[in-house]
Amino acid sequence: MFQDKTLICRDCGAEFLFTASEQEFYAEKGFTNDPSRCPACRARRRQERSSDNGRPQREMFDAICAECGAKTQVPFRPSGDRPVYCRDCFNRLNRQ
Repeated sequence: MFQDKTLICRDCGAEFLFTASEQEFYAEKGFTNDPSRCPACRARRRQERSSDNGRPQREMFDAICAECGAKTQVPFRPSGDRPVYCRDCFNRLNRQ
């Protein structure tokens, strides 16, 4: 049903591929317009918006996951009196 399309980025003018699977994803989400920016420009714009929202960037702290032992970062300073989990372990434990 969908076929790959070549589009032109409105920011940098580069050609980029809008794949059939991406088109299917857009359709599932109800998006009616094709993307107007290439993936690199979309990522740059998303980064600029997240840092320009008037709030300082959230400070992240290093931690070790209490479940799997992996190095991870969390948005709070671990106090040591409660377990800290990586994203995967946290999600898995909260689904149970």
